[in-house]
Amino acid sequence: MKVKTIQLNIKGMTCDHCAQTIEGALRVKGILKKSVLFKTHQAQISFDEDLISERKIINRIKALGPYRVKQRQEILQKDGCKKHLLILGGGSAAFAAAIRAKELGVKVTMINDGLPIGGTCVNVGCVPSKNLIRAAEALYRAQIARFEGIETDGRLSDFTKVIAQKRELVKTLRKEKYENVVKDMADFVYINGRAILTSAKTVKVNKQEISADALLVATGATAAVPPIPGLQEAGYLTNETAFELDELPEQLVILGANYIGLENAQLFSRLGSKVTVLEWKPQILPSETPDVAAEIRRHLEKEGITFYTATRTLRIWKEGSETILRLSVKGTESVLRASHLIIAAGRKANTANIGLESAGVVLDQYGFVKVDSFFKTNVEGVYRAGDVIGGSMFVYTAAYEGELAASNAFSAIGRKADYTALPWVVFTDPQVAGVGLDEVQAKAKGLDVESATLELSHVPRALAARNTKGFIKLIRDKATDRLIGARIVAPEGAELLMEAALAIKFGITVEQLKEAFHPYLTLSEGIKLAAITFSKNVTELSCCAT
Repeated sequence: MKVKTIQLNIKGMTCDHCAQTIEGALRVKGILKKSVLFKTHQAQISFDEDLISERKIINRIKALGPYRVKQRQEILQKDGCKKHLLILGGGSAAFAAAIRAKELGVKVTMINDGLPIGGTCVNVGCVPSKNLIRAAEALYRAQIARFEGIETDGRLSDFTKVIAQKRELVKTLRKEKYENVVKDMADFVYINGRAILTSAKTVKVNKQEISADALLVATGATAAVPPIPGLQEAGYLTNETAFELDELPEQLVILGANYIGLENAQLFSRLGSKVTVLEWKPQILPSETPDVAAEIRRHLEKEGITFYTATRTLRIWKEGSETILRLSVKGTESVLRASHLIIAAGRKANTANIGLESAGVVLDQYGFVKVDSFFKTNVEGVYRAGDVIGGSMFVYTAAYEGELAASNAFSAIGRKADYTALPWVVFTDPQVAGVGLDEVQAKAKGLDVESATLELSHVPRALAARNTKGFIKLIRDKATDRLIGARIVAPEGAELLMEAALAIKFGITVEQLKEAFHPYLTLSEGIKLAAITFSKNVTELSCCAT
């Protein structure tokens, strides 16, 4: 493959739709990557010269009619040598950046330390947690009969086999999705070792110094451990160690009631642990509106999980094999005993002791790297992506940011991230899912909004499945009637969420959601019925199902 990257200045574009039209015309064999921006009137195109020529690309743009290529420039060459990207980290952001850099003809050196190649998601995050969540769900559903005339009988016979199967999955995906991706990649070097910055774009690793044209910090984040007296001496688990237990906890306490805390609470509870969750803020899922938090709490409590909110942990110590916690629950002190303790009280950036400060890179008080909207740090040529900057710590966000950071490091076309329709999901049962703004966030932006909530008990499909847990809430901007946000608590909330995300992304109005299928949406009955609640009484909805 002979990869070439060019930048074109294109006249005649009048809106974002023009840019989308040009990108559509470039969906042909040989074109590896394209980015067309109306605001800058520029396009950056990477292509395989063995399959398509630069002239053919320009002619395809001209053939559209109103567009003309006025200037072109080949990029990514420096004195006849390939440019060089140095990446610190080995997770999703790092891999997305490496793949993008290779598309642009840049050579890559990736240096990884800490977790094995693949980072948080495949090793200690998404993959093991979702595997064990589904295992626990299978056990739970085998114990609960929702349909008359059907008897169920599920039991956990061997916890070690559940963990062993999880370990095998992690090992397989780490090899297939990460190791195999780069093992034969040209102009790519992978180094195991701890890199220390000696200057802005030079690091020392394993007694050698490596310099590059740009440096990407994608070192991720780990569990933040609160400074509770006695915690270090008593010992604790995190997401990195909880999924490696060889025995099921008998009495499990979890510090933190956000995404990780709630997923672990239900997972272990369904497998048979007695679970208590402590949260120092007034509600679980502290960043969400009270109705969302109350709904998921109600369903988790029905399964036997105990919650204490507005709770401070004053001290922790060991008594034999037990962990003892002294608590202040809304001002009243009490003692809680546990066989195991999981810390899920937030995340901290993996930026300590790698020389960022000495190179002049600005960090915040929690060690997260500060960047601008193009993922640049305050130091020229130094970029960041993924969990190391905080914010939305999702594997797909990290990959998105890694790809954009690599593009911006080696392109004159600056690309900003667009989080307008960023979806997120808490994989409890029912799932908690969201996209866009909630009512509080919208009002903080000065928008006049209205929300409509539909309980799943009004959705025929949920009634047929005999699983009506949760609700769908849509938020619209009154001035435009456009959908600007959704919050969903539902057994398969993630699937419903993607339709709401598409509606937000493409500026769909609530009236369009009510009336008909839109070309961009499959429009499940749940989303459509939720839209109808803006103007109809919920008791009339059963006749409106699609």
